[in-house]
Amino acid sequence: MFVLAIGDIIGRPGRQAVHKLLPDLRLQYGIDLVVANAENVAGGLGVTPTTATELLEAGVDVMTSGNHIWAQKEIIPYLDNGEMPILRPLNYPPGVAGRGYLVKDKVVVVNLIGRTFMSDYDCPFRAMDKLLEEIGRKPPLIIVDFHAEATSEKVAMGRYLDGRVSAVLGTHTHVGTIDARLLPQGTAYVTDIGMTGPMESIIGDDIGAVLQRFLTMIPNRLPVGQGKVMFTAMLVGIDNKSGKATSIERIYKEVEE
Repeated sequence: MFVLAIGDIIGRPGRQAVHKLLPDLRLQYGIDLVVANAENVAGGLGVTPTTATELLEAGVDVMTSGNHIWAQKEIIPYLDNGEMPILRPLNYPPGVAGRGYLVKDKVVVVNLIGRTFMSDYDCPFRAMDKLLEEIGRKPPLIIVDFHAEATSEKVAMGRYLDGRVSAVLGTHTHVGTIDARLLPQGTAYVTDIGMTGPMESIIGDDIGAVLQRFLTMIPNRLPVGQGKVMFTAMLVGIDNKSGKATSIERIYKEVEE
């Protein structure tokens, strides 16, 4: 089986790139399942029912998120009723709307969020231990989107879950890392996939607006950048019987807006 995981999609430019490229990529690589981080698809902050529908129509199967999942309040009912395949991080406290994992085409997709430089979430390591006990590795194919800031925390999660899940794929920083590899016990790993969004930007946002915030320290609106878009994803090959990864490859494309 081949799973494509698309990094943080930023606003309209990112959505348009997914719509343009994904159908051909599915055919070219024989992709069975597409997972995309969608927490920045609505104007760069959060996800709405409309923007989520756009991604589903483009060929995305499961949408993950992170710390911006609550930014657009109209999405919350869709998290709770399971009408859309959207995840919020598993390790939010009990009683929070939504779900932290789902099973799609015999693959378990899990969304975790880190704590270092982030916020006071429940422990993602123990949350994952509990989930693995509950599902008993049936089905054995498990993809984890770990939405976290610190590289050390992401590497630690990869090592902690090595051999117990098929892939640990980092999101959140919007900057892709060069450490994609198969870990010793058969888990595909990368610290950060990188973003799908405008290249002439600062992690997806308008350059001038971000510089103004750094120079003045005054909060200001950060519009999404414009121009050529980078599409960044990881293609993971997985053995159907063992659940172990057999390959991991970065897919990178540039698209005119």
